[in-house]
Amino acid sequence: MTEKSLLEIAYKAADDKRAEDIVVLNMKGVSLLADYFLICHANSDRQVQAIAKELADQAMKAGYEVKRLEGFDAARWVLVDMGDVVAHVFHQEERKFYNLERLWGDAPLIDVELEA
Repeated sequence: MTEKSLLEIAYKAADDKRAEDIVVLNMKGVSLLADYFLICHANSDRQVQAIAKELADQAMKAGYEVKRLEGFDAARWVLVDMGDVVAHVFHQEERKFYNLERLWGDAPLIDVELEA
């Protein structure tokens, strides 16, 4: 199992729960926190929680460890730490406010290809 397969699992999980504007940043050489950041948002607290839960569930189902799940109860910014991949699931307003894509502007965007 590789970080690329974990990234694909995470992307598919977010997409399956109708996450909006899914972006993947290649953090290799930019940050020591993770190899990839997956960033997405939803328009309601329940959807934010559903996306985060699906990310964690699918990662664990595939045999990956979910090291941390933070912010789940507040459902404004949920961080799902899966080791090499860290997912940031935002409520729409928080995503605009924190703008991680700009903050980590040195990190190249990754196009994740999902198998049909």
